[in-house]
Amino acid sequence: MRNHEVTAVQPLLKADGSLREPGWSKQLYQVYDRNAIKAKKSRIKEWDYYIILSPKNNFGVAFTISDCGYFGLQSVTFFDFSVPCEHTKTIFNLFPMGKYKLPSVSSKGNTQYHDRQLDLEYRVSAGKRRILCNYRKFQNGKTLSCDITLEQPDMDTMVIATPWKEKSTAFYYNQKINCMRASGRVTLDGKEYVFDPSTDFGTLDWGRGVWTYDNRWFWGSGNCDIDGHSFGFNIGYGFGDTTAASENMLFYDGKCHKIDDVKFNIPATGYTDPWTFTSSDGRFEMSFKPIIDRSAKVDVKFMLTDQHQVFGKLSGKAVLDDGTVIEVKDMLCFAEDVHNRY
Repeated sequence: MRNHEVTAVQPLLKADGSLREPGWSKQLYQVYDRNAIKAKKSRIKEWDYYIILSPKNNFGVAFTISDCGYFGLQSVTFFDFSVPCEHTKTIFNLFPMGKYKLPSVSSKGNTQYHDRQLDLEYRVSAGKRRILCNYRKFQNGKTLSCDITLEQPDMDTMVIATPWKEKSTAFYYNQKINCMRASGRVTLDGKEYVFDPSTDFGTLDWGRGVWTYDNRWFWGSGNCDIDGHSFGFNIGYGFGDTTAASENMLFYDGKCHKIDDVKFNIPATGYTDPWTFTSSDGRFEMSFKPIIDRSAKVDVKFMLTDQHQVFGKLSGKAVLDDGTVIEVKDMLCFAEDVHNRY
């Protein structure tokens, strides 16, 4: 059944390590248990990724804490869209294999990473998330520090449980939490950047699973305020067997609206030329004008990562479940094309 909705609270995995019920849901109804995974610890991948954007003040930040089994990547990015430019610093760790103790749910438990360069914490409490960061010698010897709060009232989210046809014990369990209003500040090189909750939002990408070796995916996400109403979207494809469900979803005032397939029309001339997005049901029709291509490529014998995370302005229309048309104009967001072998 295409776009099968999961509504039962149950273990995520069967006894043999395969997914119990592939599909999408509004919350983490299926319970993730690292100990139930039938794979080597070196193949388990867990991460929490936050991105917070300020269209009002033309800046943004992104944070990653990850444990990908035989390696970990801890990363911070600062965006200045007025230039435009971005700066990313990443710490590579060997064989963490669970030692960071990332929580099994997104709704409680703190996530943290500390070393001589970086102190990064995600603190979860009722109705809010707090991000604390202190990255020494982040850029030109200067420290980046931040204290950001994301408001998370009772709201729908996008959750998807995706298998792989070629390996029964491979799975991807992912939650995207959009439309969290952001407040707080970032300090870099003596300058303070302030988030305004009336216009600025954060998104959480929470992922757990065991992947196959070679994957390419497309993902796009964004949030904005439209006349006092929060609007957001999550779109994507290419990762695993999405026969049961896609991750394409709209969010409006805390409620989700499931949509069908969305295609990324990336020009052959390059990632920084204008894109379009088209949908099989006509409910997500957009043009996209890139500002920054945050690209990175690492190609060694056993590992490849080739990433293009493109930030830009989105304009067009989105259609809610009841037929209401949302007109989008110059919405700051991103869309990415990523190929990984690891």
